[in-house]
Amino acid sequence: MEMTEVRHPSTKIYKGKNFERKFQSEQAAGSVSKSTQFEYAWCLVRSKYNDDIRRGIVLLEELLPKGSKEEQRDYVFYLAVGNYRLKEYEKALKYVRGLLQTEPQNNQAKELERLIDKAMKKDGLVGMAIVGGMALGVAGLAGLIGLAVSKSKS
Repeated sequence: MEMTEVRHPSTKIYKGKNFERKFQSEQAAGSVSKSTQFEYAWCLVRSKYNDDIRRGIVLLEELLPKGSKEEQRDYVFYLAVGNYRLKEYEKALKYVRGLLQTEPQNNQAKELERLIDKAMKKDGLVGMAIVGGMALGVAGLAGLIGLAVSKSKS
């Protein structure tokens, strides 16, 4: 998966619908295969809708204890991707760093870790700016109230 796909996924709607139909069909029959559940979760994690991403994460979490080592690697990677896309950076880092502990040379995981770190720094700075702006706004409002009160007493 290209890292641009992580930030701006391009899964076509028809692909997702096919995987959804297959998943629902197997679910109705009483048994969903790991591959069907993974394919559907993969599509959901790449959706532009947060509810879909969350549903994909749940499906991947269900698969995690059931998978082979190779399958678990894929599940963990897409759990990191899903959490990154939801801006759940701490969870995303937990997954990607766990993957890097077992596969330190995994270039996709390294790149995803860099994206997460970059996003955390960016969002942290933006968050600090918002808090700082709010503090200035409150201080300014308090000053205006104080000015109004002092004028009304005069």
